[in-house]
Amino acid sequence: MFKHVFLGLLLFFSHVAAHAQLRYAKIADSLYAVKIYDQAAHYYLLSGEASEFSRAKQGAFYNAACCFALYGKADSAMLLLKQSIQLGNDNVGHISKDTDLNSLHQRADWQKLIAGLHPRIKSTNDPTKARLITTDVRNFWDAYDRAQKDTANRLNIYRKYYIQPGTPGLQDYFTYKVFDLKYFVMGHDKRPNFYAAIRKNTYAVEQQKPQMISSFVKLKALYAKASFPDVYFVIGDFSSGGTSSDNGLLIGLDQGVRTPDIPTNELNLWQRNNFNNLVDLPHLIAHELIHFNQGGMAGDTTLLRAVLAEGMADFLGELISGKTANERLHVWARGKEKQIWSDFEKEMYLNRAKNWIANSDQETADKPADLGYWVGYQICKAYYNQAADKKQAVADMLNVKDYKAFYDNSGASRMFK
Repeated sequence: MFKHVFLGLLLFFSHVAAHAQLRYAKIADSLYAVKIYDQAAHYYLLSGEASEFSRAKQGAFYNAACCFALYGKADSAMLLLKQSIQLGNDNVGHISKDTDLNSLHQRADWQKLIAGLHPRIKSTNDPTKARLITTDVRNFWDAYDRAQKDTANRLNIYRKYYIQPGTPGLQDYFTYKVFDLKYFVMGHDKRPNFYAAIRKNTYAVEQQKPQMISSFVKLKALYAKASFPDVYFVIGDFSSGGTSSDNGLLIGLDQGVRTPDIPTNELNLWQRNNFNNLVDLPHLIAHELIHFNQGGMAGDTTLLRAVLAEGMADFLGELISGKTANERLHVWARGKEKQIWSDFEKEMYLNRAKNWIANSDQETADKPADLGYWVGYQICKAYYNQAADKKQAVADMLNVKDYKAFYDNSGASRMFK
């Protein structure tokens, strides 16, 4: 199963649970969990058909194929598996080992299907060969200009000229962070002056690419096992400045191209506070690059694990690019360190990341959201500073298994007593 596709949506879009795709996916997940596979397949299909984005369809059809295989309908399973592959599912390692599909392995067309899979290269071990892809930015502005001339058909225009020809990175970004094209258009309607003003800055990425590659080279020098993914630059709806998927890094440029001439009166408080400067974009890329290399970290639902993942990206990102991606948190925290630390330690071993990370709904004029980034940064910095072998310290962070031991060894608990 590729259930992580839908779990991510459930976490991020719980406030829009009435939407068809999410509702169908939630029902399907529940039915799969209790092994009612025929009905689960039905709802996964409905979920896929309700989505406008190929990544979401790809995952839904794959999950439906798994359910049909488990239910004994091999022909239907194979048909849907092929559709998922046609939509870009090239994860041959997962497909060939997924036990849900075991009943298909004796079919004559199974080996042919597996042999025909040739996964696209999505990352490289050579930092100088990393791909920084801006195709979607050009497509967006083409669609934008067309939509301004034909406002009644904006939805279809963005679908035809921006979404459908979009890169795998765009498909992932819209699946995980935008979800519904109608909301994308509505968001742009709320901020017309803002989006009209940022065009020239979104093209400036081309001049920043050498600085970004420089950070990649520095990470390779610190961590020989580092991998350098494709980096996709897209225009979103202020729903994410940066995230990652198995296709690479996904950068929402509309959230990271601030210059003094860009109007911000159409943005809410959190958006104004998190509209990042254009000159800082390479630092955001460095932050997201660290996330892409955190595959060795153990799974955990505690707040401690969550702040370490984000704070590590900030700290190591600063180490390779020269600046943290969340400087405003450090400015705000000055003089308040003891209280922040006291509040954190009360919840650090609980499932309370919602109070510290991605909590924009808790942002106020007096207190910023996302203070977990600052806490994790301090822990990782303390661990790095006390380590005699700095390269080993970096490797330890990216592959941490015991979060309590890491915290204790860092000495961070004594910093703000």
